Amino acid sequence: MIRLLLAALVALAPVAAVAQTGTQDRRPSHCVAIADAAPGLDYIRTAGGPERLWRAATQPSHREPLPDHTVRLHFVAHASFLIRTPGGLTAVTDYTGFIGNTELIPDVVTMNHAHSTHWTPDPDPAIPHVLRGWGEEFGAGIEHHLDLDEMLVRNVSTDIRGGFNASDEPKGNSIFVFEVAGLCIGHLGHLHHIPTDEQFAALGRLDVVMAPVDGGYTMSLDDMIATLKRLRSSVVLPMHWFSGSSLGRFRAGMSDDFAIVDANGPYYDVSLRTLPDRPTVVFLQPALLRD
Repeated sequence: MIRLLLAALVALAPVAAVAQTGTQDRRPSHCVAIADAAPGLDYIRTAGGPERLWRAATQPSHREPLPDHTVRLHFVAHASFLIRTPGGLTAVTDYTGFIGNTELIPDVVTMNHAHSTHWTPDPDPAIPHVLRGWGEEFGAGIEHHLDLDEMLVRNVSTDIRGGFNASDEPKGNSIFVFEVAGLCIGHLGHLHHIPTDEQFAALGRLDVVMAPVDGGYTMSLDDMIATLKRLRSSVVLPMHWFSGSSLGRFRAGMSDDFAIVDANGPYYDVSLRTLPDRPTVVFLQPALLRD
């Protein structure tokens, strides 16, 4: 019954999203439409948690074939993740120009410029789609809605706030959302504040979220934990940490409402059918890509 209801909501997504965007010629966000239509809806999930998905790769993680409807999230470094679709599309978040000893050219890279560890002024010209999280005009922000058929990439602008040698900039950061294989995957970038109600609404449902947990350079751990508990994503992947201390405090702050899993490796495979039945924090160990 739940599966049929979900299918019906996905079918209704164009109606809901067209009303929101006012645009007839773009594929709508099913993540926003489903969140608006049924905020309490849960997907049908198989038994077991994320630890069930961990397995040794016989090829580099960015080359190994994936099962149908499965997305791989590889923690490259700091705030950079490689997102791989079942059909082979690749996206790299907070791209700095280097992802490892690999000849891989991503199809999409996203960037935020709060710090140099989140962007590069000289991305490889061979990359087809370079999405900057800020606009050319200071404080104006930018809107992305990139439809690659198998993957839809969009963003929600948030503010950069001063501190640690950064200056205030309205709409200088972007939360990027990747819609692929029925999943809604969010990357919070260099988020400096709890999103507003309007920003939460624009994000819609996030099944998986990559969240900075440094506790200072971005936002306090208390505010980040409050943000994640409101999002109530099925899977949280911590990133942007500098010490075991912040990771330990983040783990303690999340453990009352979320299951905790140590993957003991750099990547995590996920599909709609294998989302955990309880919201879960999955700790990955970063590793540069290599051929």
